[in-house]
Amino acid sequence: MEILVCVKQVPDTEEIKVDPVTGSLIREGVPSILNPLDACALEAAVRFKEAHGGAVTVISMGPPQAEQALRQCISVGADDAVLITDRAFKDSDTLATSYALSLTSKQLGCFDVIFCGKHTIDGETGQVGPQIAEHLNYNQITGVMDVKFDGEYLLASREMEEGKETVQAALPCVITVTKTNYTPRYPSIKSKMAANKKEIKILSASQIEGLEMDRIGMSGSRTTVVKSFVPAVGEAGMIICEETAEQSGKKLAALLVDAKVI
Repeated sequence: MEILVCVKQVPDTEEIKVDPVTGSLIREGVPSILNPLDACALEAAVRFKEAHGGAVTVISMGPPQAEQALRQCISVGADDAVLITDRAFKDSDTLATSYALSLTSKQLGCFDVIFCGKHTIDGETGQVGPQIAEHLNYNQITGVMDVKFDGEYLLASREMEEGKETVQAALPCVITVTKTNYTPRYPSIKSKMAANKKEIKILSASQIEGLEMDRIGMSGSRTTVVKSFVPAVGEAGMIICEETAEQSGKKLAALLVDAKVI
């Protein structure tokens, strides 16, 4: 079983600020982390490998420092890692990103299952996984909470607005994973040391077979961010919890009268 996991190093959103003049995110000085749902996808992939055998390869497209995130992945069970890094990829949107990732996956080999996080915390589009599936003509199951393999088909428990459903799909398949049931494991000191020594394959744009330069970066992107802003913080709410429902109702009514709402 050949397994691929697509991951991204993202800025820690708890530390991000927005430039009030330009509306753009201020990334300088902000610590970077492995995207949380990608960590869950990796955990799902490693468990899948432990149950069915095979190998897990992680791939990321980003700046050179994204190598740190890949070593983190190796320390918790990935076997190999590939970093796609080149200034030519700067400003790529999800379409350009998924194009580069899908071409690279073809170059690396034929993967049975590709795991992705459902979305990233710096974009939250949820588009890259499904787009990779379309580029590769793979089956896809999104919003997966749990996945099993019966020897012929993948059986995935899928998150829905109304609850959950079980979906069956043949290989090859792209899976996008939610946090449920896949709490990432912690690395050991020994696995961290081994990950630091592991060779990570680095690919530039020119080293990806069949890649068309006008389909990556800003020129290959079909979406633009018009504006980013911090939502206005509203006033703190109030919890009314009297001894009885009747007393709570009376207090609420009094407060609404005082506020001249009623």
